[in-house]
Amino acid sequence: MLEVRNGGFETTVQDYPGRIGMLSLGFAPAGPMDDYAFRFANVLVGNPPSAAGLEITAGGLVVAFRDERAIAICGADMGAKLNGQPVELWRSYLVRAGDVLEFDYLQGAGFRTYLAVSGGIDVPPVLGSRATYLPGAIGGLEGRKLQAGDTLPLGEPVVDPAQAAGRRVPSALVPSYPGYNEVWEVEATRGPQADPDYMTADDMAFFFSHQWKLDAASNRTGYRLDIHKWQWARTSGGAGGGHPSNILDNGYPVGAVNVCGDQPIILCIDGPTLGGFICNAVVAKAAMWKLGQMVPGWSYIRFKEVTLEEAIALLKKQDETIHESNLERS
Repeated sequence: MLEVRNGGFETTVQDYPGRIGMLSLGFAPAGPMDDYAFRFANVLVGNPPSAAGLEITAGGLVVAFRDERAIAICGADMGAKLNGQPVELWRSYLVRAGDVLEFDYLQGAGFRTYLAVSGGIDVPPVLGSRATYLPGAIGGLEGRKLQAGDTLPLGEPVVDPAQAAGRRVPSALVPSYPGYNEVWEVEATRGPQADPDYMTADDMAFFFSHQWKLDAASNRTGYRLDIHKWQWARTSGGAGGGHPSNILDNGYPVGAVNVCGDQPIILCIDGPTLGGFICNAVVAKAAMWKLGQMVPGWSYIRFKEVTLEEAIALLKKQDETIHESNLERS
């Protein structure tokens, strides 16, 4: 059992890859915004890839343990301390009954961090996943963020916690995050409604060369980018509506760049599953983790165009990287 003494700014139970196969029913997958850090945290404590952990946004979480477990924290530095002693990120530790883990708030670049506990968070699956989907108030603990007084059941560890402790991710595999007001390069393919039918070639060239400011009004549902006056390849949306960004309602892929009038919005893992605006690009799945560490209101994005084949190759390489064989003993 894990006892929550302070839920922090926003802490939720998540699992990877979330609620897959439900887009046609109107459910986004949810899951961790930074799946690279989340998955490595699970690997460090010997959990299976599907084990649920905690996504901590901005910080403030305080938890106490009631039995012996291995834990690992991966992601942004929030000055975590175990019984008052600093905890190294991207490394596994052994904790015992009565130990207290406390997170401060952001200490630098990045926005989210992940806590994996051996055995995983054992809340009941909803529609095949333990991931919290806040817009639908399902999954996780009662479909909401955590708060003081909550208790989270833990599963049975697959690996002896003492054996799982003391491992770390090699520094070469730990990503560095651009700081505030710096630019993230995000790989993306062209979407289903790009040029020449919906946008002009100049529109797309601008899209892939501009440094887009991430709006402060951004969250797990969508990342709003700054306004731009597009040229457009047509004068209206035809049967879809009066604006050239309108189309007849269709399904949206996760990571789509949805252009609503003049504003592009990246549809994140809690985003809408269909609608009537064009999608001129799609963030590569292997680059989605970067969104999770951007800071709304501060970060900039420049999209790097990749082909579908290159996006698939990036994902294959990422999956091979996040593996127990790549860990080292500390």
